[in-house]
Amino acid sequence: MKHKCPICKAATDSAVHTDFPFCSERCRERDLGNWASEKYVVSEPVFNEDDIAAGEGNTIVPDLDNDLDNPNDAEH
Repeated sequence: MKHKCPICKAATDSAVHTDFPFCSERCRERDLGNWASEKYVVSEPVFNEDDIAAGEGNTIVPDLDNDLDNPNDAEH
């Protein structure tokens, strides 16, 4: 898979570069340093920590019990 290094924008290929998607170990370590120094941040939380602590998360749980009644049903 061909790609451009996210740090230096050099062409990189997953078949050639062991540090893919980076072109070198140096660029891979610079990226890690950027995360460690909080240069990169997630713009907004994926979930609200207060809701999770209170058990009010928006988890979707599909009802799978109905399909267990007739497992050989050709329509499922």
